[in-house]
Amino acid sequence: MSNTTTTNYPVLRLSNQAMGAVMMALQESLLNQLDIVPIIKGFELQTGEEGLVVTNPPTVRVSNNQVVTEEDLTTMAGE
Repeated sequence: MSNTTTTNYPVLRLSNQAMGAVMMALQESLLNQLDIVPIIKGFELQTGEEGLVVTNPPTVRVSNNQVVTEEDLTTMAGE
């Protein structure tokens, strides 16, 4: 199996850290019934030893009952 696609771009995989960032984004969006797209779209990715790394992972609030808005998600994504 080759490490490149037919266009000679390298095949990139998500690192465990990046998978955690995706899971945090999913958890936040499900808990607050909001669109996950603003968070994922705002991810800044870099290649690392284990694969792609999200340099601006989202945070998930667990200590208060404040409703998270679409604007909050956009802010979390760094847009």
